[in-house]
Amino acid sequence: MATDQLIARPQPAVETAPAQPQRPFTTRLPSLTGLRFPAALAVFAYHAALPIPSLRFFGDDATEFRFVDLAGQAGGLGVSFFFVLSGFVLTWSARDSDTTTGFWRRRLVKIYPNYVVTWALAMALFASAYTPLRTALANLLMLQVWIPDFNTYFSVNPPSWSLGAEAIFYLAFPLLHRGFKKIPAQQLKYWVLGMVAGIIATPALAYALLPDTPTVPGGLQSSVLQYWVTYVLPPVRMMDFALGMLVAYAVRNGRWRNIGMVWSSLLLVAGYVATNYVPYLYGQRVMTIVPIALLIAAAAIADNEGRFTLFRNRAMTWLGEISFAFYLLHFIVLAYLRSLLGTRMFSTAEGVGLLLGSAVATVLLSWALYRLVETPIVRRFSKPRAKQSA
Repeated sequence: MATDQLIARPQPAVETAPAQPQRPFTTRLPSLTGLRFPAALAVFAYHAALPIPSLRFFGDDATEFRFVDLAGQAGGLGVSFFFVLSGFVLTWSARDSDTTTGFWRRRLVKIYPNYVVTWALAMALFASAYTPLRTALANLLMLQVWIPDFNTYFSVNPPSWSLGAEAIFYLAFPLLHRGFKKIPAQQLKYWVLGMVAGIIATPALAYALLPDTPTVPGGLQSSVLQYWVTYVLPPVRMMDFALGMLVAYAVRNGRWRNIGMVWSSLLLVAGYVATNYVPYLYGQRVMTIVPIALLIAAAAIADNEGRFTLFRNRAMTWLGEISFAFYLLHFIVLAYLRSLLGTRMFSTAEGVGLLLGSAVATVLLSWALYRLVETPIVRRFSKPRAKQSA
């Protein structure tokens, strides 16, 4: 979820165009920043729709089931978008003069302070009542993603599992970057297609080779182990991140066939609708991964060419800047509000109002976390003190 804001300047071209020389990229692409908030909002919708007592607001089953049908794969969509975006942005903002330790330092101060604050907040408000100490510590150290237990990898503040995966991506990025830079431009399309093929093969192999019991809570078409391997396990999810990196190289080298943001968005909507008609594990990322890559590339190209997009205005870029905090805070707001309201259930109108209020409250809290924690810590600690004062 956390991504750098500086994004390199791509050159739009079709796949058959000759490779163009790489050059420094300094232009900000605000549309990619703005797109982060809808992705975070999709994850919010997914958790708000979960039909479990600790989150459910709607008393009417028909309303609840419609909400679940609408947002049942929104979490997978949002997380996949963030993973691909992260690989894309980090590749475009990479500098030849950068060091591995310098890169790791910037990523650490970017994501971990917010992570710790929200971990502590979740533990204080509700999670400590049912979370074993070893599980809480595994979560604090971002190790929960390595344990194939549903109540562990989704412990304390459940959305935070993806940061455990991102931490592995960041550790691997310098090595991946050095390797991917050596790929001849004319071969990038094969690497992109290969990564997509790997993502498609993952649920097929999980369904074929892994036990189908015990099942994930909620009656989903997946066992706990199948779910962990295909959706949570960092080496598997690194394919999403690597796809974003490869797309960035392809666009930068003039080897990307841009179809524009409108068509990319329509394909994304179509892919999301299709998630209702495929086995659950396919719906989590397979049906939307290609449109996600197309949309991210199209937004970067549109910004580089100075064309209008819905996501580059001041409001959307501000929401994008606080989206990392929003992602980490939204489940806490939903769960704590539900606990304050007791066991009472609500009408459709009341439930919608409560969810809208929760979203607004999360935005305000996210702004505070962004201003009071994320921004000052990044400014103070992203570089060694000697270099800051130089």
